[in-house]
Amino acid sequence: MQGVLSGFAVIAVVIAVGYAIGVRGHLGEQGREVLTKLAFHVASPALLFTTLAGADLSVVFSSRLLVTALSTAAVAGVFVAVGVVRRWGMGRTTVGALCSSYVNSGNLGIPIAVYVLGDASLVAPVLLFQLVGVTPIALTILDLSAGGGGKRPLWQRLLTPLRNPIALGSLAGVAVSATGLRVPGPVMDPLTLIGNMSVPAVLLAFGISLRGSTLPLRGGERGPVLLAVALKAGAQPLIAWVLAAGVFGLRGAALLDVVVTSALPAAQNLFTYASSYRVGEVLAREAILLSTVLSVPALVVVATLLG
Repeated sequence: MQGVLSGFAVIAVVIAVGYAIGVRGHLGEQGREVLTKLAFHVASPALLFTTLAGADLSVVFSSRLLVTALSTAAVAGVFVAVGVVRRWGMGRTTVGALCSSYVNSGNLGIPIAVYVLGDASLVAPVLLFQLVGVTPIALTILDLSAGGGGKRPLWQRLLTPLRNPIALGSLAGVAVSATGLRVPGPVMDPLTLIGNMSVPAVLLAFGISLRGSTLPLRGGERGPVLLAVALKAGAQPLIAWVLAAGVFGLRGAALLDVVVTSALPAAQNLFTYASSYRVGEVLAREAILLSTVLSVPALVVVATLLG
C-alpha cells in the first residue's frame, strides 16, 4: 500500500503547488498556457525519446500487453460509440475516450510498480503501447478535428503524426531502440535534463487550471465526465481482470500486474493534449481529477484481493 499512497501523495503535492501559484498569480495570466506549451512542444517529446530509446521492445509481444490493448480498446470504444450517438464531436469524443482508457503509467505507474509490484519494468509494456500506439493515433485525430487536416491531400493527412512533437519524440525513441544505436552522452544528457521538466510542468499546469474552476460535475460536461470516470475507474480494471484470468490464464503476479496497471487513473498529460488543441479541457480536467480520487480505493481493493 505504501507505493499507492506515496505515488498519489507526490502528485497531490505538486498539483497543490500549482493551484497555489495560480491563486497568487506568480506566473501571470499566461502561466498555465506557457507550462502547457513547454510540456507539449519541448519537455514531453524529450522525455519520451529518452525513455523509449533505452526500452526493451520485446515487451510489445507479451500477453500482458495484449490484455492492456484489448481492455483499452474496449472502454475507449464504448465512449466513442456513446459520443457518436450523442454527437459530442470528434475532438471532444477523442479526449473523453483517452480519459476513459489512457492510464497514468509514468509518474504514478512507476512508483506503484516499484512498491506494489516490485519491479519498475512491469509498467514498460503499458507505457510503450500508449506512447507508440495510442498517442500518435489520438493526436492525429485531434489535429484533424482542430482543422489541421483542412483541404490537404490524403497523403499529407496520413503524415500528420510526423508533425506532432510528442509523436515525433516517441517514434524517434523507438527507432533508436530498434536499431541499437547508442546516443552520445553530450546529446542524451541535455535531453534527459529537459525531459525531467515534463511531469512537473504538466502537474503544475493542471493545478493552476483548478483556480476558479467549479466543482466537478457542476457544468455542461457532467454526462461525458461521468461516463469517462465510470469506464476508467470501474470498467477497465474489471475487463482487464476478466481477460487476464479467463482468456489468457494469467495467475499470481502476472494477473496482479495487468489489473493494477489498468486500475491506474487517467494520465495528467491528457489535460495537456486537450489544452493544446483547445477541446474538451473541462472534460479532461474533471475526469482526471475524479478518476485519480477514485483510483485510490480501487487500487487498494485490487492489491488486497490479488496481492
